[in-house]
Amino acid sequence: MAAVVAALACWRVEPVRGATVSAAGWSQTTAASYLDSREIWWEQWPHAKKDQGTMCISCHTQVPYEMVRPGLEKRLGESAAPAAETVMLASVEKRVAGWSTMLPFYADDISGEGAAAKSHATEAMQNAIILTYFDLGRGHLRPITRTAFDEAWALQEKTGELAGGWIWQDFHMGPWEGDESGYQGTALFLKAVEDAPDHYADEPGVMEQTTKLEGYLRTHYAAQPVMNQLYVMWASGKAKDVLPKAEREALLVKVRGLQQADGGWCLSAMDRTVRKDKTPQSTESDGYATGLVVLAIEAGGSGKRDAVMGRGVAWLEGHQDATGRWPASSINKHRDLDSDVGKFMSDAATSYAVMALEKVKAEWSTSR
Repeated sequence: MAAVVAALACWRVEPVRGATVSAAGWSQTTAASYLDSREIWWEQWPHAKKDQGTMCISCHTQVPYEMVRPGLEKRLGESAAPAAETVMLASVEKRVAGWSTMLPFYADDISGEGAAAKSHATEAMQNAIILTYFDLGRGHLRPITRTAFDEAWALQEKTGELAGGWIWQDFHMGPWEGDESGYQGTALFLKAVEDAPDHYADEPGVMEQTTKLEGYLRTHYAAQPVMNQLYVMWASGKAKDVLPKAEREALLVKVRGLQQADGGWCLSAMDRTVRKDKTPQSTESDGYATGLVVLAIEAGGSGKRDAVMGRGVAWLEGHQDATGRWPASSINKHRDLDSDVGKFMSDAATSYAVMALEKVKAEWSTSR
């Protein structure tokens, strides 16, 4: 791992030559280059450094990165995982293997009472998600990933209002560290359980805990913003019982009503976060919201040739910029979109946009 880190320290983003461009005109190569460069930046950022030579997991950069990067590796014909992914996985696996000795990312004496427990639960779920999507790209669930799932299940709430769910870190920063982010995280965890290879979701003990998880999602569904409800629809592609037909159809109506004139969707219209600096939220369509909507409709929506989804796909195909990203704005405060911190939303947006375009392309090709 040390040798890989040393190599990454010399890595720089260079103009992409010979980029692999899809038939629709967006580039897989430049998307992969952007995502790799952002993962490298995160790994080198001092604020991300944690104990025992590990790093903090980022909801905006690392989790979506691992959900999409193994698929890009195959489609680009790469012979091995990129160095950036290798470093990230080594850190996650080290924390999972040494779970009992690892300090939580946040401490009570610095971040407030309960911060450590919330941080621990949040990380446990994200560790399992990241390792699952690496394994999915290889077709087999490794023992370290099973350990990550065990660590997450052990922290599942057994009683009370959150029974079936998890406590979650909350710094009033949407969409990942806000008042309602735990619900979104739980829905994404359900998707990872269902996507895990080797029929993990069908194992008796897992099925029992998943049933409780789905019960939590159904109980709290009505109170969620549209964005969180979309995560449940995305997970419902395999977890069919988690979103009843009436709620599914009502959500599709909402989503269609929120589609903008250009065919995309805007995150601020689907989330309740209020900017801390009181500046107006962006009203432009963005890659995060549009990618999420397309993924959700494709998974549990109204069919492969849904016209609303088709317009969303067209928006995604036309809005990758020259750096390979799909831009998106922070919903917490005004940020320079070209600054390193200002790119956090674009990191997730780019991953979601690529996942949406690749998923729809695969589904539509099989329907011809």
